[in-house]
Amino acid sequence: MTAWYQTFAWLADPANWAGPGGIPARLGEHVVYSLVTLIVAVAIAVPIGVIIGHTGKGRAVAVQLSGALRALPTLGVVLLLALWLGTGLGPPLVALVVLALPPLLAGAYAGVSAVDRQTIDAARGIGMTETQVLFKVELPLAMPIIIGGIRSGALQVIATWTVAAYLPVGGLGRFIYDGYAVQNYAEMLGASVLVIVLALVADGVFALIQRLVVPRGVVVGRASDVRVRSSKRLATTSQSTTAG
Repeated sequence: MTAWYQTFAWLADPANWAGPGGIPARLGEHVVYSLVTLIVAVAIAVPIGVIIGHTGKGRAVAVQLSGALRALPTLGVVLLLALWLGTGLGPPLVALVVLALPPLLAGAYAGVSAVDRQTIDAARGIGMTETQVLFKVELPLAMPIIIGGIRSGALQVIATWTVAAYLPVGGLGRFIYDGYAVQNYAEMLGASVLVIVLALVADGVFALIQRLVVPRGVVVGRASDVRVRSSKRLATTSQSTTAG
């Protein structure tokens, strides 16, 4: 209980909210780092995943590559790249882009692959080109799953940038390593709370986007299915009552 009281006291201390090393500045750095990492990873992984899902080629390689990248230790990759490229923002950025690729790649090719084949065949049957099938049929229907992959990748990026602060870069992880050096556990726990809150906010934003990108036709179809099932259930109940 004392630790939590000290943590909230650290968070409420005005001195920790001012200056270039204050909470707003560190929070801004963490958001910018995470956003840049996510944009680069999306630009690499999503087009590749969409092509794999559309053509069906290279799926086995993508699955094995995703599994291999997921197994990489975050801190180990960051330190290895730091030894290779030097300190600064570059090594953790490259490492976190690599580590963010698996969920984005998996979401992209799984989303496109999951589109109903009969729907694609119908689109081709009415004369759509492959480009039209991809952009007007497959991508809109796959978008909720693709956004789900980006949502998962965003949470991973936000969490792992905390670890990457082991190098002399900013972000909320800086509080954790600085607090550990002087055994300031309130600072460490306060920074952890801030990272959790940031992750929850990001997850909520992506959940809203994921809900908004569902095609209107799919939503109408689901509502129609519910109404049809409800009507059948009512008809069955009425027949049973009449027979009784």
